[in-house]
Amino acid sequence: MRNSFDWTPYRRSTVGFDRLFDFLENTGSADNYPPFDIEKIADDHFRITVAVAGFKGDEIDITAQQNMLTVSGRKAPGKEGEGRQLLYSGIATRAFERRFQLADFVRVDKADLADGLLTIDLVREVPEAMKPHKIAIGGTPVIEDSKKAA
Repeated sequence: MRNSFDWTPYRRSTVGFDRLFDFLENTGSADNYPPFDIEKIADDHFRITVAVAGFKGDEIDITAQQNMLTVSGRKAPGKEGEGRQLLYSGIATRAFERRFQLADFVRVDKADLADGLLTIDLVREVPEAMKPHKIAIGGTPVIEDSKKAA
């Protein structure tokens, strides 16, 4: 099912929101496997939890590159002569790839796998040079010190 909303008029009248419109256009994808949650732990700390029942840690690959986090999984081929006969298979262990668009200055802190849930902790670290600072008129920049406010 494709998203039927046309973002073209908004793209023409805005500058710098291309990634947002790309995200909105691609959110209507039909593949929702594996399910996931995104939660805010603190102002600059987030957690993605992906349900990966049936997968082991060595069958899951997590890659962070620029502003994209990719989580993929591929089951190892079954061993010959395993002797397992499934009468019903309801646990989906098909290969998957999930992509998450990360905001600027967000990095992956750690990842854990327990009880069929993969948790990925993300931290936003804005460099000092990118933080807001006051500029004195006709002078040099004045950096506010939170310790001086006494």
